[in-house]
This record gives sequence, structure tokens and C-alpha cells, in this order.
Amino acid sequence: MRSLPQILRTTTVRLTATFILIFVVFSVALLTLIAWQSSYQIQQQQTADIDREVRQLERIDRRQGIRAIAFAVQRLSSQPGPGIYFLGDPSGVYLLGNIASVPAEIILEPGVYSFDYERFRPFDVTEEGEAKLRRGYAVVRSVQLPSGMRLVVGRDVVERQGFTAIIIQAFLAGVIGILLFSLVAGGITARRVLRRIDAISATSSKIMSGNLSERVPVTRRNDEFDGLATNLNAMLERIELLMQGLKEVTDNVAHDLKTPLTRLRNQAESALRAGAGDEDRRKALETTIAESDKLIQTFNALLMIARAEAGAPSGTLADVDISAVVADVAELYMPVAEDAGIELATEVTEDVHLRANRELIGQAIVNLIENAIKYYEPAEGKAARIVVGVRREDERVLIEVADNGPGIPPEDRTRVLERFVRLEKSRTEPGSGLGLSLVDAVAHLHKGTFRIEDNDPGVRAVIDLPG
Repeated sequence: MRSLPQILRTTTVRLTATFILIFVVFSVALLTLIAWQSSYQIQQQQTADIDREVRQLERIDRRQGIRAIAFAVQRLSSQPGPGIYFLGDPSGVYLLGNIASVPAEIILEPGVYSFDYERFRPFDVTEEGEAKLRRGYAVVRSVQLPSGMRLVVGRDVVERQGFTAIIIQAFLAGVIGILLFSLVAGGITARRVLRRIDAISATSSKIMSGNLSERVPVTRRNDEFDGLATNLNAMLERIELLMQGLKEVTDNVAHDLKTPLTRLRNQAESALRAGAGDEDRRKALETTIAESDKLIQTFNALLMIARAEAGAPSGTLADVDISAVVADVAELYMPVAEDAGIELATEVTEDVHLRANRELIGQAIVNLIENAIKYYEPAEGKAARIVVGVRREDERVLIEVADNGPGIPPEDRTRVLERFVRLEKSRTEPGSGLGLSLVDAVAHLHKGTFRIEDNDPGVRAVIDLPG
């Protein structure tokens, strides 16, 4: 369980806080723009209304005279709303309107002004029957009409200010809401991300403690964390297999090499024993050299298997004419098979190419042919025959070595691919039990498979590679 200071120091929380800050700043800027634009539009609308009414009243005064302008101002003044109207004579004395007085400088100097005013309330009177006054703040335009009359038209801005206050309140509420929503959303997001990361960390800790069978949990969301978990699990599976293989190799080496090393020691002791003649010593040295050669072959095979399982560098893979490789190896072993009384035939499809490691592919084919010749037991009444072939099948390349001997029992066909495994009937033959393990490792290196099938009669060894 992480403590709060640890959580606050995590990259996830910092990134989440950064995104929240960006989101809040952008949202506040957007709301500010909306509030300012709304207030500005209201102000512009009021100014446009004032200018429009001034032009209409000037037109009435110009065309219809003083009586018409007086009637129009009286009608507008009696209407409820934010409108401000004042009509005075050429000297500025009040004649009509809904405000009692206007500062003299506003009346005498045409222009746009703002001032505090007192306005009559037509439907609100005192007990003495006098109309009550309403105080406010107005923006007005002052003009002198063609007839010489003084006209002031404006709008009360208190209502606009009230609307602006409503906008500001909504703006503040929106900002607070955005902050709370961002914090909640960011907290949930950070918690979910940290939970997934903690699961990976917990699995890693268990693996480091020695439990290689642990795997990172994968959900059904199929998101990037699941992709990472899948890749990590595949890597862990590979590491576990390699560690298991290393353990098996170590155990097998310790078991299978103990005997030849003991023989080497005994031969050396017999050569040094008192009374041993030169001939005995020579034989002991020859035996020691032969045993050493076998050990070197075993270690070379192990190194080649390790190299294949580790994966060849990309530079070692090239376009290889598999048909030519199979034909060359088969031709090389034809005299060997003939000496053993076995017919070695080929069924090679021409011009089969594959991106592969020529050396390893060639060694795998050599191992299969040598095994077929070494362990062949002909059936009664049948001529001994081994067929080496290569062919394409759909998008696959199949390299096959088949014989018509007694075959391998189905229950042993998978076991013989393990290192140092030798069936009982092959115990008397020289070998290390690594040949088929190398073939299997080479097949997996090339993203393919190696399998042993029934040839009815006999065995068919198949290297199945993607073409």
C-alpha cells in the first residue's frame, strides 16, 4: 500500500495533475471569454437601441414637428423597462420624460454620458399621491433636435450589471465544478493506473524472490497495459523455459558426463600404475584421446543448441537455397549409407529458397540423416531405404527424412527431443542424445517446428518452417 507522499511523487499523479491544470486553464479561459463576450454583446445591444431610438425621434421631429416628438417621448416614457427619456426646451428646461433632471453639461453638450439618475415610478405613488422616485445609473446619448429641443435617451445599466453578476456567478460555479470534476476524474484515473502498475510491481517482486511461475494479471479491457502484460508474460514464459532448460542441461551434464570423465581418470591412473608397460600406456592415452573427443563433441553440440535457442543475430540469416543444401548433404552421406547396406534416395523440389542460417540448417539435416543411418533396423523382407526430401506446402517449407525401419513408439516421439535422452535400443550405439535436441532448437530459431511422425512403417522426421 503506497503512502500519500509516495503517491504524490509518482509520474502518474504528476502527469494527471499536469493534464488537470491544462484542462482547468483552458476551461477558465473559455468561460472568461464567454462571460466577457456576453456582457459586451449586452452593452453593444443597449448602445445600438439608444442610437436607433435617437434616429427615430430625430426623424419624427424633422418631419412632424414638436407636437409629434412630444407625443412620442411621452409614450416611450410611460412604458415599463430600462429606457431613460428626457425632453427639454432649447435652454434645457424639463418638458417631458421619465427622469426628473439631467445634469446641465449633458443637456447642453451632445454626446454619450453616464450618470446617476432619479426616475419616476408611474404606478408606484406615496400616500400623498406623489409618484415615487427610482434611483439608478444610466448610459445616455444627448442630442439637439432639428427643432432646437434638447433630447436625452438612455438605458439603465443596473439590469445589465445584474445580468453580468449572474454571468460571473455562473462562471465561478462552472470553474469550481470543473476543478472538482477534474480532481475526481484525475484521482480515479491515477488510482486505476497505479493499481495496474502496482500489480506489475508485485508480480516482479514475487518473480525476483524465486517464483518464476508468477504472471502479470491481464484484464478484458485489451488496453495498452494488457498489451504490456501480455508481452511481459511471454517474456517470463520464455525465461522460465530457458531456466528450466538450463537446470535440465546442468543435471544431464552432471549425470551423463560423469561416466566418461570417470573413465578418463581410470585410464590415466592405469597408465601411471607401477609396472605398466609402454604398450599399456599408449593404449590408455589413445582411449583418453577418444573419450576426450567424445566429450568435445558433446560440448560442441551443447554450445550449438545454446546458440540456436538464444536466437541467431539478424545478420546471420540470408537467402538460402534449401534444395541445394539438402541435395549436397544427401550426396555426401550416400557412400556412408551404402556401406551400411541402406539406399539413400532424394525427393527434392528444385529452387526452394528460405531466409535461414545455412550452417545450422545443414547441421540439422546432417543430424537427421546420421540418426537414420545409425539406428536403422531393417524389417524382414524389405530393402533398407532412407528418403531425404524438401518441398513446399502452401506457405510452408518441409524438410523430411523418412525411413522404413521399425520406427519410434508414439509415447517416445516427444521425449526423444529432450537433451541426453536415448531410447533403450540405442544405448549400445555411440552418441550423446543431443542430435534431435539440436534439430528442434534450429527449427524454433527459424520460427518453425520439428516433429516425428509415423511413416508406416518407419519414422518420418519433419522440419516445418515458414516459407
